[in-house]
Amino acid sequence: MDENAAATGSNEPQVTAGSGRRATIEIAIGYLLILSVIWTPRPLQRILWVVAAAGVAIILWRSFEGWRAMGFATANFSRSLWIVGAAAAISAVAIVISIRLQALHLPGGGPVVFAGTYLAYAIWTCVQQFLLQGFFLLRLLHVVRRPAIAALAAAGLFAAAHLPNPVLTPITLIWGLAACLLFLRYRSIYPLMLAHAILGITVAITVPGPVDHNMRVGLGYLTYQHHAHSHRRELRKTSRPGFLRIEI
Repeated sequence: MDENAAATGSNEPQVTAGSGRRATIEIAIGYLLILSVIWTPRPLQRILWVVAAAGVAIILWRSFEGWRAMGFATANFSRSLWIVGAAAAISAVAIVISIRLQALHLPGGGPVVFAGTYLAYAIWTCVQQFLLQGFFLLRLLHVVRRPAIAALAAAGLFAAAHLPNPVLTPITLIWGLAACLLFLRYRSIYPLMLAHAILGITVAITVPGPVDHNMRVGLGYLTYQHHAHSHRRELRKTSRPGFLRIEI
């Protein structure tokens, strides 16, 4: 099979009763573990975070389909780099609009501080992208026969995990669907990780904290208090965004 055929999804997993049942159970367990972290208050949240990470890791180990299947391959990497360019273009437009609206907020201290502030978040976006494609989408392909429907279902799960944030939920639905369809086309997760990092950081610096509650989701969004968090950041003299911490 040539590279283009592999990239277009002609090698999708066959849907059988056994594989579909197992994939459904794995999806349900993984998603419930993630939701338990999002909607649980501290300090129990930290414990559940470890449990969720271990649970997902065990599922991945027990039903490992190979690194190539999860998108960790160089095939089609150069052909899909336009995705990163498109994300950069969208970011540039958003930043220009934010400047005109006087809403752009950057951490003080120059490029070094900026990199230090958002490096952890960039790594976290890569983890999210892996979970979206390498965990949920691959298993949904065992559940439904049409890859496009599997992509839409994965995007729906991804967006629902960002509820009730009114900014992140629609953005993640659109990006989740686009990313899944692009993954099915190119079978390379690296450009999607880079694009996700660019777009996520763009949201962080262009959308005011009181609007998206500092990019919090779940219980953290509902309990967010702008003045309290601003006071804490001032006391700590840090510009690290709140979404890098497990905090509600």
